[in-house]
Amino acid sequence: MDPANPRRTASSADSRSMSMGSVQRWVMSALAVTTIAHFSAGLVLAAIFLDTTRPGAQIGLDVIAAIVGVLGVAAGFAIHQKNPLTPWLLLGLIPAAVGLYFIR
Repeated sequence: MDPANPRRTASSADSRSMSMGSVQRWVMSALAVTTIAHFSAGLVLAAIFLDTTRPGAQIGLDVIAAIVGVLGVAAGFAIHQKNPLTPWLLLGLIPAAVGLYFIR
């Protein structure tokens, strides 16, 4: 053992460690996507419990929920500086699809 050249420990030399900027991006994208998903789900709930004498309003709220959901998934990709036009955008349509099931 050479005191001038100490051996590196496994925790300090771990190649899987993330930079501070990377961790901040993941936290920010998780917060953005979940917040927008909750907003989309709230619009779906509003559409479900809306007065049924105006079915067009229910469909309109559900369409808005679909747009908001897709934009939420795109925001997650944009935060990571990836192309937001991806098949993963279909995940944003799930709350609206559930809403359409309960509206009909």
